Amino acid sequence: MYNQYYLIEYIIVMESKKDKFKRLANARVNNTMKQLDLIGNLSNSTSYNYTDEDVKKILSTLNQKVKEVGFKFQESLKKEKFEL
Repeated sequence: MYNQYYLIEYIIVMESKKDKFKRLANARVNNTMKQLDLIGNLSNSTSYNYTDEDVKKILSTLNQKVKEVGFKFQESLKKEKFEL
């Protein structure tokens, strides 16, 4: 009888690259969305005090990071080998 740890490890080894990508992407994007919701909660001016400059800095940083992620995906697609 296999113990549960080895069974989980076996399932992960058998997982295709596409399935692994989908599993991790779903988890990571959902976690990121939750974190963005928490950042959005900072907009409650009855609980927090902030300036327009603070908001611009937060949004600029987040937008820059999203662009960096987009560039990584674009670069990854460009690295594929040419084949006839």
